[in-house]
Amino acid sequence: MKITVAIDGPAAAGKSTVAKEVAKRLGYTYIDTGAMYRAFTWYCMEKGVDCQNEAACCALIPEVTIKLRPNGQVLCNEFDVTKEIREPRVSGNVSYIASYKDIRLFLVDQQRAMAAKHSVIMDGRDIGTYVLPDADVKIFQIASVETRAVRRYDENIAKGISCTLEEIENDVRKRDYIDSHRDFAPLKCAPDALTLDTSFMSVEEVVTKVIEIINAKLAEKGING
Repeated sequence: MKITVAIDGPAAAGKSTVAKEVAKRLGYTYIDTGAMYRAFTWYCMEKGVDCQNEAACCALIPEVTIKLRPNGQVLCNEFDVTKEIREPRVSGNVSYIASYKDIRLFLVDQQRAMAAKHSVIMDGRDIGTYVLPDADVKIFQIASVETRAVRRYDENIAKGISCTLEEIENDVRKRDYIDSHRDFAPLKCAPDALTLDTSFMSVEEVVTKVIEIINAKLAEKGING
């Protein structure tokens, strides 16, 4: 039976790391929606387009093709941008791109098509509220700004991406504001989502807890996962 799991939450809450591992253990398909917005942001910047110019960015839609590989590789127009989309310059602009309705509709159509074919775990800002409002399981994953900044900083350093903790914390705060105040599909917890604060949890603890939540929700609904 096809199962859909939505994990929402603010920037750098560890959603992708957890969703990817949970999908692996349960045999579901993981869809990194954030990577899709980052890839579009990268393309805008490569074209020299101001990411705060909505009309100019949306005009690029016909030029963009984004593919997610099972191994985590992200392709934009067949170019591997897996590392480039994690650079600070992209992180600092992706919330603008993600706030534009036409771009969201363009990418949401692709995300829904993926979910229609497989049991999926999809993470983002509006998965449970907009992309997959009828998801079988909805989780809203949060953590303090300070915790999220340290996590993203460590992640970047491990990937060889130059940054400072102060830059990351400022970026996280900015993204929180933009994501929660955008007009179309803002970041918010779905009424039927379970909130999970991971500030003082290890990745393994969060993965275990999310799997417990999924199994409990499916049992509650009488679904055999």
